Amino acid sequence: MGNRKVLLGAAGGLVAVAVLGVFAVWFFLLRSDEPAKVNLEDAVSSLSSPTAKASTTVQASNSSAASTTAGGGSSTTPGLAGTWAPDTSKTNFLGYRVVEELARVGTATAVGRTSAVTGSVVLTETEVKSAKITADLTQLKSDINMRDGQLRNQAIETSKFPTATFELSGAMPLPAGLAAGQAVDVTLKGKLTLHGVTKEVSVPAQAQLKDGSLVVVGSIDIKFADYDIEKPRGASVLSIEDHGIMELQLVLSKS
Repeated sequence: MGNRKVLLGAAGGLVAVAVLGVFAVWFFLLRSDEPAKVNLEDAVSSLSSPTAKASTTVQASNSSAASTTAGGGSSTTPGLAGTWAPDTSKTNFLGYRVVEELARVGTATAVGRTSAVTGSVVLTETEVKSAKITADLTQLKSDINMRDGQLRNQAIETSKFPTATFELSGAMPLPAGLAAGQAVDVTLKGKLTLHGVTKEVSVPAQAQLKDGSLVVVGSIDIKFADYDIEKPRGASVLSIEDHGIMELQLVLSKS
């Protein structure tokens, strides 16, 4: 009888450990709380958030207030003409979304973002004269520190190629409704430099002037091979798609 109690106790302990292990895997890797895909409504809503400045962590990048919608007009509409730059008190970021399959975990979407975004956009009342935006990729943060560390020497190799840059190819007209505070669709044609490779790209984007801020969001699918990026390797990584989404959120103010 004594041996039976010992065996039952040991079995119960193993079950408890297994349950805790499954919970740990779910909590740290499988929970589906990655940031929503970049969108204009959330970006405009972030203007009214008391914690508008972005943290470099993914969790903070996902927070936004819901009281303001992208369909609303701007309460103040200063002229568009001038030089605009990322407002460091607001939520700016460039990031990635890549589908990966991990051992004993399954398929999940890896999301990383950096809020270290700089540059300038020069506007007249009717067109974009020039634009150049640079992101510091060494500050990319996801929900797993190990993944962030691997990117220094694998994939985008931030130790060798610390920045990504987008520069508009030339002047482009502005949609008429932008100055009136309307949400507008634009296509940003320019040169994207990533991992030391420069390619011509067309980035579908949206923009809105709200409360003196010019909000711009956009995303583009990136094929790793186009930028000489090799998929990262790791003991727990079973597979990674050969492409990912690069997404951008800018909140610009006149400098």
